[in-house]
Amino acid sequence: MKNWRMSYGQAQDLPPPNYDKEVSLNHIPLLTNGQVSGELSAASPEHHSMASPGHPRGKPIYSLSYAADINQSPNVRDVDATKEYNSSGLGNVAWKERVDGWKMKQEKNAVPMSTAHAASERGGGDIDACTDVLVDDSLLNDEARQPLSRKVSIPSSRINPYRLVIVLRLVIICFFLHYRITNPVRNAYTLWLVSVICEIWFAISWILDQFPKWFPVNRETYLDRLALRYDREGEPSQLAAVDIFVSTVDPLKEPPLVTANTVLSILAVDYPVDKVSCYVSDDGAAMLTFEALSETSEFARSWVPFCKKYSIEPRAPEWYFAQKIDYLKDKVHPSFVKDRRAMKREYEEFKVRINCLVSKAQKVPEEGWIMQDGTPWPGNNTRDHPGMIQVFLGQNGGLDSEGNELPRLVYVSREKRPGFQHHKKAGAMNALVRVSAVLTNGPFLLNLDCDHYINNSKALREAMCFMMDPNLGKYVCYVQFPQRFDGIDKNDRYANRNTVFFDINLRGLDGIQGPVYVGTGCVFNRTALYGYEPPLKPKHRKPGVLSLLCGGSRKKNSKSSKKSPDKKKSNKHVDPTVPIFNLDDVEDVVEGAGYDDEKALLMSHMTLEQRFGQSAVFVASTLMENGGIPQSATPESLLKEAIHVISCGYEDKTDWGSEIGWIYGSVTEDILTGFKMHARGWRSIYCIPKRPAFKGSAPINLSDRLNQVLRWALGSVEILLSRHCPMWYGYGGRLKWLERFAYVNTTIYPITAVPLLMYCTLPAVCLLTNKFIIPQISNIASIWFISLFLSIFATGILEMRWSGVGIDEWWRNEQFWVIGGVSAHLFAVFQGLLKVLAGIDTNFTVTSKASDEDGDFAELYLFKWTTLLIPPTTLLIVNLVGVVAGISYAINSGYQSWGPLFGKLFFAFWVIIHLYPFLKGLMGRQNRTPTIVVVWSILLASIFSLLWVRIDPFTTTVIGPDVEECGINC
Repeated sequence: MKNWRMSYGQAQDLPPPNYDKEVSLNHIPLLTNGQVSGELSAASPEHHSMASPGHPRGKPIYSLSYAADINQSPNVRDVDATKEYNSSGLGNVAWKERVDGWKMKQEKNAVPMSTAHAASERGGGDIDACTDVLVDDSLLNDEARQPLSRKVSIPSSRINPYRLVIVLRLVIICFFLHYRITNPVRNAYTLWLVSVICEIWFAISWILDQFPKWFPVNRETYLDRLALRYDREGEPSQLAAVDIFVSTVDPLKEPPLVTANTVLSILAVDYPVDKVSCYVSDDGAAMLTFEALSETSEFARSWVPFCKKYSIEPRAPEWYFAQKIDYLKDKVHPSFVKDRRAMKREYEEFKVRINCLVSKAQKVPEEGWIMQDGTPWPGNNTRDHPGMIQVFLGQNGGLDSEGNELPRLVYVSREKRPGFQHHKKAGAMNALVRVSAVLTNGPFLLNLDCDHYINNSKALREAMCFMMDPNLGKYVCYVQFPQRFDGIDKNDRYANRNTVFFDINLRGLDGIQGPVYVGTGCVFNRTALYGYEPPLKPKHRKPGVLSLLCGGSRKKNSKSSKKSPDKKKSNKHVDPTVPIFNLDDVEDVVEGAGYDDEKALLMSHMTLEQRFGQSAVFVASTLMENGGIPQSATPESLLKEAIHVISCGYEDKTDWGSEIGWIYGSVTEDILTGFKMHARGWRSIYCIPKRPAFKGSAPINLSDRLNQVLRWALGSVEILLSRHCPMWYGYGGRLKWLERFAYVNTTIYPITAVPLLMYCTLPAVCLLTNKFIIPQISNIASIWFISLFLSIFATGILEMRWSGVGIDEWWRNEQFWVIGGVSAHLFAVFQGLLKVLAGIDTNFTVTSKASDEDGDFAELYLFKWTTLLIPPTTLLIVNLVGVVAGISYAINSGYQSWGPLFGKLFFAFWVIIHLYPFLKGLMGRQNRTPTIVVVWSILLASIFSLLWVRIDPFTTTVIGPDVEECGINC
């Protein structure tokens, strides 16, 4: 691999960018030009630079386009308002361009009102759980004006019986709990009380989980209508630009080859090339990731035209070539076989080069990595390094093998300095939001984990069917796609596919206010990420944001009250520099407050900088509804500003992380971010294409899977104990009640681990003490018990019927609910309490995405020690000991003791069956459990059993006469 020369620049105290003057190209390379003028000498061995075999065709050498000065202070620059806005910088030019554009629009008065606005004025079509926005019937006659998507309700023959059973189950639970509460067990009162408390909690948890599934829906998209309206053949594409984010941290846990496949699938997506930009966030500042991305950009020059020429799927080469299908099916081009064979060989060579980089990165030189020009790699200290940006591909960054342009590919590593809070993934995503806004400013964003590749090349078009729909799009904050996975064992032992959640829970939420954000495979509306609220119906309208920012309130007799409030958003076909908020609002505020235009606009712009940060370029980009950057902007000034917005102190005293972008405060920033958007009144969409849009890898190893669940549960506990808890946050807003139920369940579910652990211990206690949690059962009690079990099974069967989820997937989910509950969720509760109450933080561990190199599912049988294994193992042993003790007691006590024993054994076997996949995971391929787990678990189980027999706390003490006093007459 070639080495890299780094050019440095100022990250702080930047002068305002000048778009009217040319900047010397000798200081900073062009934004989209990665080639370096001049010859670069070969790397010397003593530099310890990473190298790989030369590319067979040869390739240009790239330099890092721009980096912050290592010695520069990380403090945010001070902005002089007079200097900033009276100079020829963007603070004056961009604002003036917007004012001039508004005046021209007012003179022409030629911007038509969109169908969505007209519908809103008529007062029809609010988006809720049952209805969509109304569409004018006259438009349905024109194919180009028909809706781009449709909501399809579940057939009543399937959903109505399901709802009926839910209501019946709720009634049965009420009668069952009434019976349990009014019939205590006299000789085991404490045992009975614990069981009743657990059952009440389970009932509450079930209600929170079940009722958000009341309105499940499906959705259809019409890609042909989308193309007819926005992407007609022979005309410039009107599709919206999309900025795609890929995040990675540790290249040793997230292999560069995996990230490379994700990037290649993005670059080859079926979408206009000039509308796609891929940003890769390297939060570990690894030179390995940087060089691997350079190799990827070179291979893309051959891979992208091959994918588009033959329309192959998927467009991640590793998974395309690994398919065990007839790859000749539907292929009619005579040169396909030859080209495929050549491409497979080239990909194998590409893999060797990546593997070479990985191998050499295993041993870091003592002095750190050295670039070709003799300067150290800026990211040698991962906790103290400048911001780095490199543009590998783009409009001027070279063409593919057939002479066509490639999508823009940008490497980003944000600045990190000691003493600054970096907020992990959420902070990295917010840095990408700002960088992309400065460089490309696409109105929509797609975020992917580094191991989630695009499996359906039309995925972006699927999302645009919702985002660009004139009636629906202005209300949508994001379109969430389900997660699908490769490399999972056939039986899905640990419920890695999570089918019940993705195919049942999220489809239910889609009928209310939309699915929760699950962290990847999600297309965002940039406006929603900026903390704005969606449009309101006239009767619900509140004062405009700019009105509040400018410090004035609207007068009742203001001209703005007479105008249509739905003119804030303009038609998708207008100029991309039109601001979100119509300047009518600003003019009215200015008149009402008594200021002149220039001073009022300056004040509002300064207020926006206090909210978004001190970057005039970025603030101007937030006011462009349909994205884009000013035509007068030069690439050099934009790149300089991009470095500024990823500086470590940029977010200080701003709304980033609290109201804007990804929200801080939890390791599961995805749930919190989506919740804030829904609380503002936005709705989300759940899109399930026939061909899965994205696919990723999942940890099939037991320990890795439990650690993943631990991180999710810990994030939920953090939200539960924060000010953003759904139980008390957002009242008075526009969050629907059933949506709130879903968010409460999402944050409260780890607490279920405590009653679940107690309840799973009760069978062993009953068998060891010969007591039970239920008194002698009457006929009426038997009816309620049988009815409860039947309603549970009926709910599951009908749920599987309308959702299409298989019984094996449903059962695996039930089993892992118990396994995760008594292990990962339990630890998450205590870790969350320690973190929030005592300030003891737990380190976030990146889930390994390493590929399977030692055979099929080798990771499945690999044992990795973790303390999470102890509680469920102990629970298994205690229940098995209890079963043996109960049977032994029945044998010794005679026939009459077998009747009560069956109920206790059924209870114990219920626990053991649910833990069976965990037991198989412990034994692994060799059918042997590691000694350390056995020793600890048997020790805990023995101590527990001996103490129980000695104390016998659930037996009521009988006070009688003293034997010494009454003698044999007792």
